[in-house]
Amino acid sequence: MRYKLLVNIAIALSMARWKQTLVAAVGVTFSITMFITLLGFMNGLNDMLDGLILNRTPHIKLYNELKPSLVQPVQLASAFKGHYHFIRSVKPYGGRLEIYNVNPIMDAVAKDERVLGIAPKISTQVFYTVGAVDVAGVINGVDVEAENNLFFFSTYVTTGDYIDLKNIPNTIILGKAAADKMLAKIGDVIQVTTVTGEQQQLKVVGYFQSGLNDLDKVQSYTSLNTAQKLLGESRNYITDLQVKLKDIELAPAMAKEYSALFGIDAEDIQTANSQFETGSSVRSTISYAVGITLLIVAGFGIYNILNMMIYEKMDSIAILKATGFSGKDVKRIFIMIALSIGVIGVMFGLIFGFLMSSLIDQIPFDTPALPRIKTFPINYSLKFYIIGATFGIFTTYLAGYLPSRKASKVDPVVIIRGK
Repeated sequence: MRYKLLVNIAIALSMARWKQTLVAAVGVTFSITMFITLLGFMNGLNDMLDGLILNRTPHIKLYNELKPSLVQPVQLASAFKGHYHFIRSVKPYGGRLEIYNVNPIMDAVAKDERVLGIAPKISTQVFYTVGAVDVAGVINGVDVEAENNLFFFSTYVTTGDYIDLKNIPNTIILGKAAADKMLAKIGDVIQVTTVTGEQQQLKVVGYFQSGLNDLDKVQSYTSLNTAQKLLGESRNYITDLQVKLKDIELAPAMAKEYSALFGIDAEDIQTANSQFETGSSVRSTISYAVGITLLIVAGFGIYNILNMMIYEKMDSIAILKATGFSGKDVKRIFIMIALSIGVIGVMFGLIFGFLMSSLIDQIPFDTPALPRIKTFPINYSLKFYIIGATFGIFTTYLAGYLPSRKASKVDPVVIIRGK
């Protein structure tokens, strides 16, 4: 019964200054709305960029890297044993790019319970020739189905069917920028020349766009068999093994483990894309900082309004305390007022935040570099709404707690005597 009376008093005080109460609630609503919208948009942008880079990058890449010989002849000479050797312009030794004993390695990796899948790949530099035009590029020979299952190959093949690489021999899918440079149309036959002078004619069956124009100017895809035939190599010739894990956080440790186990080089995704991940982290941090700042500003607004209400209602507070209400009761009344403003503001803020995000999600986003992305990206993660609601209510509670302490210490005798 007592709490019901306190609630009625809190409502009466709020309605007595309903315009100021409404302004405070609108401030919280606006802050929550912008918090949800900003975080949804920025994280949607991060997700889009992650899709362009991280989803198409192996968690671990196994390969043989060309590197200088670790032991030089002068170090083997007994006459110079114990001396310091200063050696300059050390050149790479003639190591092999292909992965030796690749089939047992693939079997061992595929049986690892931590591994989601593995996709073999051949990467080689070539020259594309169409008429009198020669363009430097890189051909990636891939296992078409594994590439699609693990790295969503079909999603960035914008023209043609990716499976044609497997079903039709001697075919190629060109980067759209490279195709435009060579004026190569679907169905055209282009001549490809390797750095060793091997030549082969390949039929263009599609275009792909990665979202990175510089990459699309040089990259192209063929099947593993076509790439091996182009290089004059056997079916066991593989230069890269692309490994995707069930847990991406295991990549650095597993890369070191595989490198030591198989005696080949291994690069994890965190090392390969450290700058990109830093950019995503910075964007998210800025979004949270701006959103929380808006909520704090709204909290100051509530604090000011309650302060003014206390000064204007000193006589009412004095009468309450004179009629038997304790300081704790008065504190509860003003905290109720603050929390009611916060709850109402948060409720409408969440609704308007979702509606604003949905509106942005419908705005056309037309760019030639990303033909499959039609609208601005939005992330509707539930955690943004939970964080916004929690922080919004907490902020308004603090904004009401400080003025309520002042109200609870009002001496009714002093106020009434002053009147």
